[in-house]
Amino acid sequence: MVIEPEPGPGASPPGRPRRLDRPLIGPFTTRQLALVLVAVVAVGLALMGLTSPLNPPPSPTPPQPGSSFFPVGSPVPGLAVGDLAPELEGTHAGQPITLADLDGNRLRMADLRGRVVWLNFWATWCPPCQEETPVLRDVFERYHDDGLELVAISVQETTPEDVRRYVETYGLEYTVGFDATSAVFHTYRGFGLPTQFFIDRQGVIRHIVLGPVTRDQAASLIEGLLGG
Repeated sequence: MVIEPEPGPGASPPGRPRRLDRPLIGPFTTRQLALVLVAVVAVGLALMGLTSPLNPPPSPTPPQPGSSFFPVGSPVPGLAVGDLAPELEGTHAGQPITLADLDGNRLRMADLRGRVVWLNFWATWCPPCQEETPVLRDVFERYHDDGLELVAISVQETTPEDVRRYVETYGLEYTVGFDATSAVFHTYRGFGLPTQFFIDRQGVIRHIVLGPVTRDQAASLIEGLLGG
């Protein structure tokens, strides 16, 4: 005959489940621990709802290169509309570089404050830049007296004389800078030609175009800045 041992104090009789109100961890019962866990989860969800914005602001979309944009390097994060236009300088091989025109005169953004500025990074050997040259010439002539300054910055050229021949051939009267080391081009985070910045009278970038523009496009952008 098998004699079953007597149940100890607090033990459940055979065949009956353990009650939830009996101690599980120290003085706490299973029911009490479950209520605490539910409360913690509820508080966490409430905090997430309070700290998460209902409509997160969309990320700014960088300008996309046009079909005739001519890449000369790997894409890099660029400047954004609303940024203050950097000064026309940079570094090359650890040395500071400043931008000069074809006569060796220094060009500075600070000297252009108060006028609408169109910066155009280009090259004489770049097909879309060549096609766009008449647009720059005509738009500059049309709006220069109204307050437009156009600075065309040539990059990846051999000598200023090569650029000067191009300027004289097409009768270009706007300012042409010679960025021999592409240091200024890198300051403006360019990676293809033409790259264009339309800058307001306070020196703030208002439009960025990767690729050439038509006369109507350029006129619309410039008139908006001149009017403002």
